[in-house]
Amino acid sequence: MTAVGMPRVRHARPVDLSHVALLAAEHAAYENAAQPPADLPRRLEALLFGSAAGRLRCFVAELGDGGIIGYASCAPEVSTWGGAEYLHMDCLFLRERYRGLGVGRMLVDAVLDEARALGLDQVQWQTPPWNKDAIRFYDRLGAQAKEKRRYFLPVQR
Repeated sequence: MTAVGMPRVRHARPVDLSHVALLAAEHAAYENAAQPPADLPRRLEALLFGSAAGRLRCFVAELGDGGIIGYASCAPEVSTWGGAEYLHMDCLFLRERYRGLGVGRMLVDAVLDEARALGLDQVQWQTPPWNKDAIRFYDRLGAQAKEKRRYFLPVQR
């Protein structure tokens, strides 16, 4: 794959969060979305390792030299219709030059392992309908799709 060998996937550590924030900014740009807040590393640290820790999980794909090339984040959610919890994969992003090399599958496998460890039977996520490469990837995994729209409504304070 590279001169530094095959990447590995592991849980993110506090030292990784500035890299995850950069990847999140690349991810947002790729999806033509608003950029994450400037203090994203601090926010992620609180969610992953601070007093708010517990729900959010984050995995990073790193090269042998320690370079972070991708990430996946997930958190348990509840399905009223199913009457059960599932693991929601909020983000899966891999730098373009590392796509198609099995690293995305490694990240998905880490999320699936997390679901198993939590005793959950399903992982759910979404992707924009224009992201044909991601759709092909998810289809090859054997994932099933449902057409939905995602809505956002700010809470007035």
